[in-house]
Amino acid sequence: MADGKKLSSLDASFLYLETPEMPMHVGSMAIFRLPDDYKGDFFEDFKAMIVSRLHIAPILKARLEKAPLDIDHPSWVEDDQFDIDRHIFRASLPQPRDRATLERIVGWMHAKLLNRARPLWEFYVFEGMKDNEVGLYSKMHHAAIDGGAGAALTNMIYDISPTPRKVDPPTAGSKPGQEPRDIAANLLDSYQQLFTQPLDASAAAKNLQLPRTGKSDIGSILFDNAMYQIESAVRFAGNIPTMVKSVSDVLGKISDPKSRESLASMVSPPTMLNKTISSERSFAGVSISLSRSKALAKQAGGKLNDVVLALASGVVRRYLQQYGTLPAKSLTAAVPISLREEGNTEANNQVFGMICSIATNIDDPKARLEAIIAQSTKSKEMSHPLRALMPQISNISMLGAPMMVQVLALLYSRSNLSDVLPPAANITVSNVPGPRQTLYAAGAELLHIFPVSISTHGQALNITVQSYRDQLDFGFIVGANIIPHVQVMCDMLPEEFAALEAAYAPPAADVKGAAE
Repeated sequence: MADGKKLSSLDASFLYLETPEMPMHVGSMAIFRLPDDYKGDFFEDFKAMIVSRLHIAPILKARLEKAPLDIDHPSWVEDDQFDIDRHIFRASLPQPRDRATLERIVGWMHAKLLNRARPLWEFYVFEGMKDNEVGLYSKMHHAAIDGGAGAALTNMIYDISPTPRKVDPPTAGSKPGQEPRDIAANLLDSYQQLFTQPLDASAAAKNLQLPRTGKSDIGSILFDNAMYQIESAVRFAGNIPTMVKSVSDVLGKISDPKSRESLASMVSPPTMLNKTISSERSFAGVSISLSRSKALAKQAGGKLNDVVLALASGVVRRYLQQYGTLPAKSLTAAVPISLREEGNTEANNQVFGMICSIATNIDDPKARLEAIIAQSTKSKEMSHPLRALMPQISNISMLGAPMMVQVLALLYSRSNLSDVLPPAANITVSNVPGPRQTLYAAGAELLHIFPVSISTHGQALNITVQSYRDQLDFGFIVGANIIPHVQVMCDMLPEEFAALEAAYAPPAADVKGAAE
């Protein structure tokens, strides 16, 4: 990463929206088991392995470089003072050194902001746990990574055998910066390319790349922004037919009476979960069987994500019922959807989302899952036309926007507006597919990888799921002023899973007849 790479508007938004009460990093709590005959120092072995592979993920050595006066998005530049000891730490657990203790500490640590003067990631290694286990808490700013890129980063760091694989060292040399006359020559070539094919807007949109200085002085920023605006205008022109079709599809769906019913179901009722959050977090994790969850989805005629939503719905429903605050209207979930193409491992954000009713107003688990399947299908149909618009919307750039957005975010955070405004969604539920094979790090077997995501004002509860081997690892993160001990909610999930399986189990008479 010799040259600066400017953040997209979507990536940069995670920086601008961050406040002390609302950190914008994501992470995980991984559990490893050391071999019985392990004699080494896992912390040092793990750190040495990461050092040897830093070149595989250049974002790990990239720090932010702000634009003067915050007039434009910051850039990723290589940190010439990078020090691994400022990113990987040996941590300690108090007695009894079990997973519950680790979860409480992870919740506390996840509430702390990352230092923007350094690359935006940290690893904490917790040794000395029971049963020869080691905990690893990692966090990385969402400006640098989304769930898809995080899974790709996991595959780059971990191995598929206890013996670490050999990784080729980085190649020497870096790309030299462009001289002003080279920039001018490239600019003329680009304009020639644009005007020699004036009628082929889609080709120009795809191929036009105007030169950049890559520098951070105000003159260079203004020049680079001007080049970007020209590229954006050409891309916009090339995508007008697609965008018109998308807008037409959206308007057609809105005008359909059935679609209006779907939109009404996406309106979120206010709950105790939709308040202003504090700067403290509560975290807990739990695992269930992946194969059994897929079997449930198949029986119900839905997908794995529908089962995940049904489990989240059952847990939230049960928790709110205990406090007598379950609304008569169904709660909704914000569900991120990846736009990342297969094989794309770029460390950035390529997502948009949909809002789905999660049928918390239905008591029967089977009927609730069936309703969720129907609602999620409608939500996908409603959101599908927006997919083509997202690449255009997600990278809009306007000089001065960074400063303005940061001021508005701080005002929103300090004003407690989320206590009075209707919530966009009641909870966030995300399902990130992971590897099916067993992974290892520095010789230790990876047992679990519980996601640790983001709580926001107005959406205090985030439930993120990572599949690994034949298990689904659920990570519950919440503002601690809303739910001080989210472990209580987390413990309900296996019970909800058992109730859902029982609802789809064949009647006892059928089982007896099959046995005979």
